[in-house]
Amino acid sequence: MTDTLQHKGRRKILLEQISKRFSFEQPLLDAMGKVPRHLFLDAGLDHLAYLDRPLPIGAKQTISQPFTVAMQTHLLGLKRFDKVMEIGTGCGYQTAILAQMGMRVFSIERQKSLFIAAQKNLAALGYHAPLLFYGDGFAGLPKFAPFKGILVTCAAPDVPGILLTQLATGGKMVVPLGVEYQKMVVIEKIGENEFVTTEHGEYKFVPMLEGVEK
Repeated sequence: MTDTLQHKGRRKILLEQISKRFSFEQPLLDAMGKVPRHLFLDAGLDHLAYLDRPLPIGAKQTISQPFTVAMQTHLLGLKRFDKVMEIGTGCGYQTAILAQMGMRVFSIERQKSLFIAAQKNLAALGYHAPLLFYGDGFAGLPKFAPFKGILVTCAAPDVPGILLTQLATGGKMVVPLGVEYQKMVVIEKIGENEFVTTEHGEYKFVPMLEGVEK
């Protein structure tokens, strides 16, 4: 499957739709315009790839809807060359958006099948810079900390404290908090042990789970 003119046209329409809901920065929209979402999905879902909705990717997981991807990326507030840790690689779509924007991406996936699929998806599109790890997202990546941004793409019941210790001063963690429905929360580290928390709307994510799945 390739990225045809039809796919690019559908992608453009999608971005126009989400831009009407929120004024996203142009670099983010440019990145989403270049990353072919349909190539991260099963071929049978091609006709749904550019609707603003989550879709199944296997292992009882989903690819977030494009508006959610855009909003989480926006809330990180990162720039080119900033170091970001993503919790929940999934199929690799969000990873590709961050990489396309020039960030240094470290991403963790607990599902072995999705970890392998994300590696293949990103490599096939030429995204070789992101570092992918098969492991427990709750543990983070202390070896590579601190991170300017931490993006959690699954629902945490509480703030993952271990991850906060891996956040650089001046950096932000974006995490959906809650069980049934989640509040999108931004936690900004303003001092060694000082944090400011803000909420940014209600969302629905799959749960963040401990450990790994073979």
